[in-house]
Amino acid sequence: MTDTRISESLNYEPIDDEIAQVLREVKFPANKDGIVDAAREAGVSNDVISVFNGLPEQDYADANAVEQLLGSNGGSGISA
Repeated sequence: MTDTRISESLNYEPIDDEIAQVLREVKFPANKDGIVDAAREAGVSNDVISVFNGLPEQDYADANAVEQLLGSNGGSGISA
């Protein structure tokens, strides 16, 4: 697995902004495929699409459920 500390220091905030943008657009409840589709439609970077592609196949009740999972997998999440 790659060391994410380098990428965090270079471009972490823009990725968080794009993740937040997608999660605002998603109509919840949504599954992984719906979230990935929303990311593609939003025109976010491939890095962000990859983040959503890494989510487990399940239904997500709301943006917080996605944020918590992203945060628990080594990311900062997007919550302050």
